[in-house]
Amino acid sequence: MVTMTAEISVAPDGDVRAATRSSGLSADVVDELRATLLDGRLPGDATALVELLGALEELKRAAVAVQASVAVELDEVVRGAERAEGPATDRVGRGVPMHVALATRTSPHRARVFLGAARIWHTEMPYTFEALAAGVIDEHAATLLVRETACLPLEARRQVDRELCADHATLEGVGVRRLTGRARALAARLDPAAVVSRARRAEAERTVTIRPAPDAMVYLTALLPVGRGVAAYAALKEAADLAVASGPGGDDAPRSRGQVMADTLVQRLTGQQEPDAVPVAVNLVISDASLLGAGHEPAAVLDSRGAGYGTVPAQVARELVAHGIDTGEAWVRQLYADPAGRLVAATSSRRFFADGLAALLRARDQGICRTPYCDAPVRHLDHVVEHGQDGATDLANGQGLCESCNQAKNAPGWSQRVLHTGIDPGGTAPHTVLTTTPTGHTYRSSAPPSPAPARRHVRAVPDPVTQAESVLERAFAEVLARM
Repeated sequence: MVTMTAEISVAPDGDVRAATRSSGLSADVVDELRATLLDGRLPGDATALVELLGALEELKRAAVAVQASVAVELDEVVRGAERAEGPATDRVGRGVPMHVALATRTSPHRARVFLGAARIWHTEMPYTFEALAAGVIDEHAATLLVRETACLPLEARRQVDRELCADHATLEGVGVRRLTGRARALAARLDPAAVVSRARRAEAERTVTIRPAPDAMVYLTALLPVGRGVAAYAALKEAADLAVASGPGGDDAPRSRGQVMADTLVQRLTGQQEPDAVPVAVNLVISDASLLGAGHEPAAVLDSRGAGYGTVPAQVARELVAHGIDTGEAWVRQLYADPAGRLVAATSSRRFFADGLAALLRARDQGICRTPYCDAPVRHLDHVVEHGQDGATDLANGQGLCESCNQAKNAPGWSQRVLHTGIDPGGTAPHTVLTTTPTGHTYRSSAPPSPAPARRHVRAVPDPVTQAESVLERAFAEVLARM
Protein backbone atom coordinates (compact mmCIF):
# COMPACT_ATOMS: atom_id res chain seq x y z
CA MET A 1 0.00 0.00 0.00
CA VAL A 2 1.39 3.40 -1.03
CA THR A 3 0.75 6.36 1.21
CA MET A 4 1.15 9.89 -0.09
CA THR A 5 0.84 13.00 2.01
CA ALA A 6 0.94 16.60 0.91
CA GLU A 7 0.77 19.68 3.06
CA ILE A 8 -0.65 22.71 1.26
CA SER A 9 0.44 26.11 2.48
CA VAL A 10 0.35 29.57 0.95
CA ALA A 11 3.65 31.38 0.51
CA PRO A 12 3.80 35.16 1.02
CA ASP A 13 4.01 35.71 -2.74
CA GLY A 14 1.08 33.38 -3.35
CA ASP A 15 3.13 30.57 -4.92
CA VAL A 16 2.28 27.11 -3.59
CA ARG A 17 4.48 24.89 -5.71
CA ALA A 18 7.30 24.63 -3.19
CA ALA A 19 4.89 23.45 -0.51
CA THR A 20 3.29 20.79 -2.74
CA ARG A 21 6.47 19.11 -3.99
CA SER A 22 6.92 15.72 -2.38
CA SER A 23 10.08 13.66 -2.39
CA GLY A 24 10.07 10.46 -4.38
CA LEU A 25 6.96 11.21 -6.43
CA SER A 26 7.29 9.51 -9.81
CA ALA A 27 5.30 7.70 -12.46
CA ASP A 28 6.22 4.37 -10.83
CA VAL A 29 4.78 5.46 -7.50
CA VAL A 30 1.55 6.57 -9.17
CA ASP A 31 1.35 3.32 -11.15
CA GLU A 32 1.70 1.34 -7.92
CA LEU A 33 -1.07 3.35 -6.30
CA ARG A 34 -3.31 2.84 -9.34
CA ALA A 35 -2.65 -0.91 -9.26
CA THR A 36 -3.52 -0.98 -5.56
CA LEU A 37 -6.81 0.78 -6.24
CA LEU A 38 -7.77 -1.46 -9.15
CA ASP A 39 -6.87 -4.68 -7.34
CA GLY A 40 -8.70 -3.80 -4.15
CA ARG A 41 -11.85 -5.60 -3.07
CA LEU A 42 -14.99 -3.45 -2.83
CA PRO A 43 -16.88 -3.40 0.45
CA GLY A 44 -20.32 -4.92 0.52
CA ASP A 45 -21.83 -2.40 2.92
CA ALA A 46 -23.75 0.57 1.45
CA THR A 47 -22.32 2.98 4.00
CA ALA A 48 -18.77 1.91 3.21
CA LEU A 49 -19.44 2.16 -0.54
CA VAL A 50 -20.69 5.74 -0.20
CA GLU A 51 -17.65 6.66 1.87
CA LEU A 52 -15.39 5.04 -0.74
CA LEU A 53 -17.04 7.06 -3.51
CA GLY A 54 -16.40 10.27 -1.60
CA ALA A 55 -12.78 9.37 -0.88
CA LEU A 56 -12.13 8.49 -4.52
CA GLU A 57 -13.60 11.81 -5.63
CA GLU A 58 -11.32 13.68 -3.24
CA LEU A 59 -8.39 11.65 -4.52
CA LYS A 60 -9.32 12.48 -8.12
CA ARG A 61 -9.41 16.20 -7.34
CA ALA A 62 -6.12 15.99 -5.47
CA ALA A 63 -4.61 14.21 -8.47
CA VAL A 64 -5.70 17.13 -10.67
CA ALA A 65 -3.93 19.52 -8.29
CA VAL A 66 -0.75 17.43 -8.50
CA GLN A 67 -1.09 17.36 -12.30
CA ALA A 68 -1.29 21.14 -12.28
CA SER A 69 1.92 21.36 -10.25
CA VAL A 70 3.64 18.93 -12.61
CA ALA A 71 2.47 20.88 -15.68
CA VAL A 72 3.75 24.19 -14.30
CA GLU A 73 7.06 22.59 -13.32
CA LEU A 74 7.38 21.08 -16.82
CA ASP A 75 6.67 24.49 -18.34
CA GLU A 76 9.48 26.09 -16.34
CA VAL A 77 11.95 23.28 -17.05
CA VAL A 78 11.32 23.37 -20.81
CA ARG A 79 11.43 27.16 -20.98
CA GLY A 80 14.64 27.23 -18.96
CA ALA A 81 16.30 24.70 -21.25
CA GLU A 82 15.23 26.57 -24.38
CA ARG A 83 16.43 29.92 -23.00
CA ALA A 84 19.80 28.35 -22.18
CA GLU A 85 20.19 27.26 -25.80
CA GLY A 86 19.65 30.70 -27.28
CA PRO A 87 18.08 34.14 -26.91
CA ALA A 88 14.52 34.31 -25.63
CA THR A 89 11.88 34.57 -28.36
CA ASP A 90 8.14 34.26 -28.59
CA ARG A 91 8.68 30.60 -29.56
CA VAL A 92 10.07 29.66 -26.13
CA GLY A 93 7.70 27.19 -24.47
CA ARG A 94 5.49 26.85 -27.50
CA GLY A 95 5.67 23.05 -27.39
CA VAL A 96 4.74 22.68 -23.71
CA PRO A 97 0.95 22.46 -24.26
CA MET A 98 1.62 19.69 -26.79
CA HIS A 99 3.70 17.83 -24.16
CA VAL A 100 0.78 18.11 -21.72
CA ALA A 101 -1.82 17.13 -24.34
CA LEU A 102 -0.02 13.99 -25.47
CA ALA A 103 0.84 12.90 -21.92
CA THR A 104 -2.74 13.40 -20.65
CA ARG A 105 -4.38 12.18 -23.88
CA THR A 106 -6.42 15.33 -24.36
CA SER A 107 -6.64 17.89 -27.14
CA PRO A 108 -3.96 20.61 -27.30
CA HIS A 109 -6.66 23.22 -26.70
CA ARG A 110 -7.76 21.61 -23.44
CA ALA A 111 -4.14 21.18 -22.41
CA ARG A 112 -3.47 24.86 -23.10
CA VAL A 113 -6.47 25.89 -20.98
CA PHE A 114 -5.37 23.56 -18.17
CA LEU A 115 -1.79 24.83 -18.24
CA GLY A 116 -2.95 28.45 -18.18
CA ALA A 117 -5.27 27.78 -15.25
CA ALA A 118 -2.52 25.89 -13.42
CA ARG A 119 -0.18 28.88 -13.69
CA ILE A 120 -2.87 31.16 -12.24
CA TRP A 121 -3.69 28.75 -9.41
CA HIS A 122 -0.05 28.64 -8.37
CA THR A 123 0.85 32.30 -8.70
CA GLU A 124 -2.35 34.30 -8.20
CA MET A 125 -5.10 32.11 -6.70
CA PRO A 126 -3.47 29.85 -4.09
CA TYR A 127 -6.63 29.40 -1.99
CA THR A 128 -8.47 28.07 -5.05
CA PHE A 129 -5.62 25.63 -5.58
CA GLU A 130 -5.75 24.61 -1.91
CA ALA A 131 -9.50 23.96 -2.16
CA LEU A 132 -8.92 21.83 -5.26
CA ALA A 133 -6.15 19.82 -3.60
CA ALA A 134 -8.35 19.28 -0.54
CA GLY A 135 -11.18 17.98 -2.71
CA VAL A 136 -13.58 20.78 -1.75
CA ILE A 137 -14.04 21.97 -5.36
CA ASP A 138 -13.37 20.20 -8.65
CA GLU A 139 -11.31 21.16 -11.69
CA HIS A 140 -14.29 22.65 -13.52
CA ALA A 141 -15.16 25.02 -10.67
CA ALA A 142 -11.52 26.00 -10.15
CA THR A 143 -11.13 26.77 -13.86
CA LEU A 144 -14.31 28.87 -13.90
CA LEU A 145 -13.01 30.94 -10.99
CA VAL A 146 -9.92 31.71 -13.06
CA ARG A 147 -12.11 32.74 -15.98
CA GLU A 148 -14.46 34.89 -13.91
CA THR A 149 -11.59 36.86 -12.37
CA ALA A 150 -9.52 37.25 -15.54
CA CYS A 151 -10.57 40.87 -16.00
CA LEU A 152 -9.42 41.95 -12.52
CA PRO A 153 -6.05 43.38 -11.51
CA LEU A 154 -3.82 41.09 -9.47
CA GLU A 155 -4.72 42.38 -6.01
CA ALA A 156 -8.46 42.27 -6.70
CA ARG A 157 -8.17 38.71 -8.06
CA ARG A 158 -6.30 37.59 -4.95
CA GLN A 159 -8.97 39.16 -2.75
CA VAL A 160 -11.73 37.26 -4.58
CA ASP A 161 -9.66 34.10 -4.20
CA ARG A 162 -9.23 34.69 -0.48
CA GLU A 163 -12.85 35.61 0.26
CA LEU A 164 -14.29 32.69 -1.70
CA CYS A 165 -11.94 29.81 -0.95
CA ALA A 166 -9.92 30.54 2.19
CA ASP A 167 -12.64 29.08 4.45
CA HIS A 168 -13.58 25.66 3.11
CA ALA A 169 -16.68 25.55 5.30
CA THR A 170 -18.28 28.26 3.14
CA LEU A 171 -17.92 26.01 0.06
CA GLU A 172 -19.87 23.07 1.47
CA GLY A 173 -23.03 22.46 -0.56
CA VAL A 174 -22.23 25.26 -3.03
CA GLY A 175 -22.71 24.31 -6.68
CA VAL A 176 -20.73 25.66 -9.62
CA ARG A 177 -23.44 28.12 -10.60
CA ARG A 178 -23.65 29.66 -7.14
CA LEU A 179 -19.87 29.78 -6.83
CA THR A 180 -19.38 31.61 -10.12
CA GLY A 181 -22.25 33.94 -9.18
CA ARG A 182 -20.40 34.85 -5.98
CA ALA A 183 -17.23 35.45 -7.99
CA ARG A 184 -19.02 37.78 -10.40
CA ALA A 185 -20.63 39.71 -7.57
CA LEU A 186 -17.30 40.15 -5.79
CA ALA A 187 -15.59 41.20 -9.02
CA ALA A 188 -18.30 43.79 -9.72
CA ARG A 189 -17.93 45.18 -6.19
CA LEU A 190 -14.12 45.35 -6.24
CA ASP A 191 -13.64 46.75 -9.75
CA PRO A 192 -16.89 47.61 -11.56
CA ALA A 193 -15.01 49.38 -14.36
CA ALA A 194 -13.09 46.21 -15.21
CA VAL A 195 -16.32 44.19 -15.36
CA VAL A 196 -17.95 46.75 -17.66
CA SER A 197 -14.89 46.78 -19.89
CA ARG A 198 -14.95 43.00 -20.05
CA ALA A 199 -18.60 43.02 -21.11
CA ARG A 200 -17.82 45.45 -23.91
CA ARG A 201 -14.93 43.32 -25.11
CA ALA A 202 -17.14 40.23 -25.02
CA GLU A 203 -19.53 41.85 -27.52
CA ALA A 204 -16.69 41.87 -30.04
CA GLU A 205 -16.44 38.08 -29.67
CA ARG A 206 -19.93 37.43 -31.05
CA THR A 207 -19.81 34.61 -33.56
CA VAL A 208 -21.62 31.66 -35.10
CA THR A 209 -20.16 28.15 -34.91
CA ILE A 210 -21.12 24.70 -36.10
CA ARG A 211 -20.20 21.28 -34.71
CA PRO A 212 -21.40 17.74 -35.39
CA ALA A 213 -24.21 16.13 -33.42
CA PRO A 214 -25.36 12.50 -33.30
CA ASP A 215 -27.66 10.99 -35.94
CA ALA A 216 -26.59 13.09 -38.96
CA MET A 217 -27.38 16.39 -37.20
CA VAL A 218 -25.34 19.49 -36.37
CA TYR A 219 -25.37 22.14 -33.66
CA LEU A 220 -25.54 25.66 -35.13
CA THR A 221 -24.66 27.99 -32.26
CA ALA A 222 -24.70 31.77 -32.08
CA LEU A 223 -22.84 33.68 -29.35
CA LEU A 224 -24.63 37.03 -29.05
CA PRO A 225 -25.01 39.93 -26.65
CA VAL A 226 -27.80 39.09 -24.25
CA GLY A 227 -30.28 41.63 -25.70
CA ARG A 228 -29.91 40.44 -29.27
CA GLY A 229 -29.92 36.79 -28.28
CA VAL A 230 -33.12 37.10 -26.27
CA ALA A 231 -34.78 39.09 -29.07
CA ALA A 232 -33.85 36.46 -31.68
CA TYR A 233 -35.11 33.61 -29.51
CA ALA A 234 -38.35 35.49 -28.73
CA ALA A 235 -38.99 36.05 -32.45
CA LEU A 236 -38.54 32.36 -33.22
CA LYS A 237 -40.72 31.36 -30.29
CA GLU A 238 -43.46 33.76 -31.38
CA ALA A 239 -43.42 32.26 -34.89
CA ALA A 240 -43.63 28.78 -33.38
CA ASP A 241 -46.52 29.72 -31.10
CA LEU A 242 -48.48 31.08 -34.08
CA ALA A 243 -47.78 28.01 -36.21
CA VAL A 244 -48.76 25.57 -33.45
CA ALA A 245 -51.91 27.55 -32.64
CA SER A 246 -53.06 27.55 -36.27
CA GLY A 247 -52.55 23.79 -36.54
CA PRO A 248 -51.09 21.78 -39.43
CA GLY A 249 -52.26 22.62 -42.90
CA GLY A 250 -53.45 19.98 -45.35
CA ASP A 251 -51.74 16.66 -44.95
CA ASP A 252 -48.79 18.11 -43.02
CA ALA A 253 -47.88 16.27 -39.87
CA PRO A 254 -48.00 18.38 -36.72
CA ARG A 255 -44.67 19.90 -35.70
CA SER A 256 -43.50 20.65 -32.19
CA ARG A 257 -42.52 24.17 -31.16
CA GLY A 258 -38.86 23.21 -31.33
CA GLN A 259 -39.24 21.89 -34.86
CA VAL A 260 -41.06 25.02 -36.01
CA MET A 261 -38.39 27.25 -34.45
CA ALA A 262 -35.63 25.29 -36.20
CA ASP A 263 -37.43 25.43 -39.57
CA THR A 264 -38.15 29.15 -39.15
CA LEU A 265 -34.49 29.82 -38.38
CA VAL A 266 -33.40 28.12 -41.61
CA GLN A 267 -36.08 29.89 -43.64
CA ARG A 268 -35.19 33.35 -42.34
CA LEU A 269 -31.45 32.83 -42.71
CA THR A 270 -31.56 31.39 -46.23
CA GLY A 271 -34.67 33.03 -47.66
CA GLN A 272 -36.04 29.63 -48.69
CA GLN A 273 -39.57 28.66 -47.74
CA GLU A 274 -38.77 24.95 -47.91
CA PRO A 275 -35.85 24.09 -45.60
CA ASP A 276 -34.89 21.03 -47.68
CA ALA A 277 -34.61 23.18 -50.83
CA VAL A 278 -31.60 25.11 -49.58
CA PRO A 279 -28.66 24.62 -51.98
CA VAL A 280 -25.55 23.58 -50.06
CA ALA A 281 -22.07 22.28 -50.80
CA VAL A 282 -21.50 19.10 -48.82
CA ASN A 283 -18.75 16.60 -49.60
CA LEU A 284 -19.50 12.95 -48.90
CA VAL A 285 -16.63 10.49 -48.73
CA ILE A 286 -18.49 7.30 -49.53
CA SER A 287 -17.60 3.94 -51.03
CA ASP A 288 -18.97 2.85 -54.39
CA ALA A 289 -20.71 -0.06 -52.68
CA SER A 290 -22.59 2.25 -50.30
CA LEU A 291 -23.42 4.85 -52.97
CA LEU A 292 -24.46 2.60 -55.84
CA GLY A 293 -25.40 -0.63 -54.11
CA ALA A 294 -26.73 -1.83 -50.81
CA GLY A 295 -23.57 -1.26 -48.82
CA HIS A 296 -23.89 -0.26 -45.18
CA GLU A 297 -20.53 1.42 -44.57
CA PRO A 298 -21.12 5.00 -43.32
CA ALA A 299 -19.99 8.09 -45.23
CA ALA A 300 -17.82 10.90 -43.90
CA VAL A 301 -19.23 14.42 -44.18
CA LEU A 302 -16.93 17.34 -45.08
CA ASP A 303 -17.69 20.94 -45.95
CA SER A 304 -16.22 22.78 -48.94
CA ARG A 305 -13.04 23.60 -46.94
CA GLY A 306 -12.52 20.01 -45.86
CA ALA A 307 -13.66 20.45 -42.25
CA GLY A 308 -15.16 17.22 -40.95
CA TYR A 309 -18.61 16.91 -39.36
CA GLY A 310 -18.68 13.24 -38.47
CA THR A 311 -20.31 10.37 -40.32
CA VAL A 312 -23.79 9.56 -41.55
CA PRO A 313 -25.35 6.14 -42.25
CA ALA A 314 -25.06 4.85 -45.81
CA GLN A 315 -28.81 5.16 -46.44
CA VAL A 316 -28.83 8.79 -45.27
CA ALA A 317 -25.87 9.52 -47.57
CA ARG A 318 -27.67 7.95 -50.54
CA GLU A 319 -30.75 10.05 -49.82
CA LEU A 320 -28.66 13.23 -49.63
CA VAL A 321 -27.07 12.51 -53.00
CA ALA A 322 -30.38 11.53 -54.59
CA HIS A 323 -32.11 14.67 -53.30
CA GLY A 324 -29.27 16.85 -54.58
CA ILE A 325 -29.42 15.27 -58.03
CA ASP A 326 -33.21 15.66 -58.18
CA THR A 327 -32.91 19.39 -57.44
CA GLY A 328 -29.94 19.87 -59.74
CA GLU A 329 -27.71 20.89 -56.85
CA ALA A 330 -25.35 17.91 -56.63
CA TRP A 331 -22.29 16.67 -58.47
CA VAL A 332 -20.02 13.78 -57.63
CA ARG A 333 -16.25 14.00 -57.23
CA GLN A 334 -14.64 10.62 -57.63
CA LEU A 335 -12.15 9.68 -54.93
CA TYR A 336 -10.11 6.73 -56.11
CA ALA A 337 -9.19 4.15 -53.50
CA ASP A 338 -7.16 0.98 -53.76
CA PRO A 339 -8.68 -2.37 -52.72
CA ALA A 340 -7.63 -1.70 -49.10
CA GLY A 341 -9.69 1.48 -49.02
CA ARG A 342 -6.74 3.92 -49.05
CA LEU A 343 -7.34 7.10 -51.05
CA VAL A 344 -4.83 7.49 -53.88
CA ALA A 345 -6.34 10.11 -56.24
CA ALA A 346 -9.34 12.31 -56.91
CA THR A 347 -11.01 13.97 -59.88
CA SER A 348 -11.35 17.74 -59.89
CA SER A 349 -13.06 20.47 -61.86
CA ARG A 350 -9.53 21.57 -62.75
CA ARG A 351 -6.24 19.80 -63.37
CA PHE A 352 -4.79 17.60 -60.62
CA PHE A 353 -2.19 20.02 -59.26
CA ALA A 354 -2.05 21.74 -55.85
CA ASP A 355 -5.83 22.06 -55.56
CA GLY A 356 -6.35 18.37 -56.24
CA LEU A 357 -3.65 17.28 -53.81
CA ALA A 358 -5.06 19.57 -51.11
CA ALA A 359 -8.54 18.14 -51.61
CA LEU A 360 -7.14 14.61 -51.42
CA LEU A 361 -5.26 15.34 -48.18
CA ARG A 362 -8.36 16.84 -46.57
CA ALA A 363 -10.48 13.90 -47.69
CA ARG A 364 -7.96 11.35 -46.43
CA ASP A 365 -7.71 13.01 -42.99
CA GLN A 366 -11.47 13.75 -43.02
CA GLY A 367 -10.98 17.36 -41.94
CA ILE A 368 -9.69 16.54 -38.43
CA CYS A 369 -6.23 17.52 -37.17
CA ARG A 370 -3.87 14.55 -37.25
CA THR A 371 -2.33 15.24 -33.83
CA PRO A 372 -3.39 12.47 -31.39
CA TYR A 373 -6.44 13.45 -29.30
CA CYS A 374 -6.87 16.77 -31.16
CA ASP A 375 -10.34 17.15 -32.69
CA ALA A 376 -9.78 20.64 -34.11
CA PRO A 377 -10.57 21.23 -37.80
CA VAL A 378 -7.72 21.20 -40.29
CA ARG A 379 -6.40 24.69 -41.02
CA HIS A 380 -2.92 23.94 -42.44
CA LEU A 381 -1.73 21.31 -44.91
CA ASP A 382 1.65 20.44 -43.45
CA HIS A 383 4.82 18.67 -44.57
CA VAL A 384 5.56 15.82 -42.14
CA VAL A 385 9.25 16.21 -42.98
CA GLU A 386 9.75 19.93 -43.48
CA HIS A 387 10.22 21.23 -47.00
CA GLY A 388 13.46 22.86 -45.85
CA GLN A 389 14.73 19.38 -44.92
CA ASP A 390 14.01 18.04 -48.43
CA GLY A 391 10.55 16.85 -47.49
CA ALA A 392 8.51 16.09 -50.60
CA THR A 393 5.26 17.88 -51.42
CA ASP A 394 3.19 14.77 -51.99
CA LEU A 395 0.40 12.76 -50.45
CA ALA A 396 2.73 10.52 -48.44
CA ASN A 397 4.55 13.45 -46.78
CA GLY A 398 1.42 15.51 -46.20
CA GLN A 399 -0.94 15.77 -43.25
CA GLY A 400 -3.71 18.06 -42.09
CA LEU A 401 -3.09 20.01 -38.87
CA CYS A 402 -4.81 22.77 -36.95
CA GLU A 403 -2.92 26.03 -36.68
CA SER A 404 -1.85 25.48 -33.08
CA CYS A 405 -0.47 21.97 -33.66
CA ASN A 406 1.39 23.08 -36.77
CA GLN A 407 3.15 25.75 -34.73
CA ALA A 408 3.86 23.41 -31.81
CA LYS A 409 5.53 20.73 -33.95
CA ASN A 410 8.06 23.35 -35.10
CA ALA A 411 9.25 23.99 -31.53
CA PRO A 412 12.85 22.96 -30.77
CA GLY A 413 13.40 19.24 -30.27
CA TRP A 414 10.22 17.99 -32.00
CA SER A 415 10.47 15.72 -35.04
CA GLN A 416 8.16 13.67 -37.23
CA ARG A 417 8.55 10.97 -39.85
CA VAL A 418 6.23 8.85 -41.96
CA LEU A 419 6.00 5.25 -40.80
CA HIS A 420 3.53 4.12 -43.47
CA THR A 421 2.72 6.08 -46.62
CA GLY A 422 -0.72 4.55 -46.99
CA ILE A 423 -0.22 4.18 -50.75
CA ASP A 424 2.59 1.66 -50.92
CA PRO A 425 1.68 -1.26 -53.22
CA GLY A 426 0.76 -4.35 -51.25
CA GLY A 427 0.71 -2.49 -47.94
CA THR A 428 -2.16 -2.73 -45.50
CA ALA A 429 -1.38 -0.01 -42.94
CA PRO A 430 -3.00 3.44 -43.25
CA HIS A 431 -0.95 6.60 -43.54
CA THR A 432 0.88 6.79 -40.19
CA VAL A 433 3.10 9.51 -38.72
CA LEU A 434 5.47 9.02 -35.78
CA THR A 435 6.01 12.07 -33.56
CA THR A 436 9.04 12.21 -31.28
CA THR A 437 9.03 14.80 -28.48
CA PRO A 438 12.10 16.51 -26.99
CA THR A 439 11.83 14.15 -24.00
CA GLY A 440 12.12 11.09 -26.25
CA HIS A 441 8.47 9.99 -26.02
CA THR A 442 6.89 8.79 -29.25
CA TYR A 443 3.28 8.94 -30.43
CA ARG A 444 1.65 7.48 -33.53
CA SER A 445 -1.07 9.12 -35.58
CA SER A 446 -2.90 7.16 -38.30
CA ALA A 447 -5.30 8.53 -40.88
CA PRO A 448 -8.93 7.56 -40.24
CA PRO A 449 -10.13 4.57 -42.27
CA SER A 450 -11.68 5.49 -45.61
CA PRO A 451 -14.87 3.84 -46.86
CA ALA A 452 -13.70 0.62 -48.48
CA PRO A 453 -14.55 0.04 -52.13
CA ALA A 454 -16.52 -2.95 -53.31
CA ARG A 455 -14.35 -6.05 -53.29
CA ARG A 456 -13.63 -7.79 -56.56
CA HIS A 457 -14.61 -11.41 -56.94
CA VAL A 458 -11.48 -13.54 -56.49
CA ARG A 459 -11.20 -16.11 -59.25
CA ALA A 460 -9.52 -19.46 -58.79
CA VAL A 461 -7.95 -19.09 -62.27
CA PRO A 462 -5.93 -15.91 -62.93
CA ASP A 463 -7.93 -13.42 -64.98
CA PRO A 464 -5.89 -11.48 -67.58
CA VAL A 465 -8.11 -8.40 -67.18
CA THR A 466 -7.71 -8.42 -63.39
CA GLN A 467 -3.97 -8.88 -63.74
CA ALA A 468 -3.80 -5.91 -66.11
CA GLU A 469 -5.79 -3.77 -63.66
CA SER A 470 -3.39 -4.69 -60.85
CA VAL A 471 -0.43 -3.66 -62.98
CA LEU A 472 -2.11 -0.33 -63.75
CA GLU A 473 -2.85 0.24 -60.04
CA ARG A 474 0.78 -0.36 -59.08
CA ALA A 475 2.01 1.89 -61.88
CA PHE A 476 -0.43 4.62 -60.81
CA ALA A 477 0.77 4.42 -57.20
CA GLU A 478 4.37 4.67 -58.37
CA VAL A 479 3.58 7.76 -60.46
CA LEU A 480 1.88 9.40 -57.46
CA ALA A 481 4.88 8.62 -55.25
CA ARG A 482 7.10 10.53 -57.65
CA MET A 483 4.81 13.60 -57.88
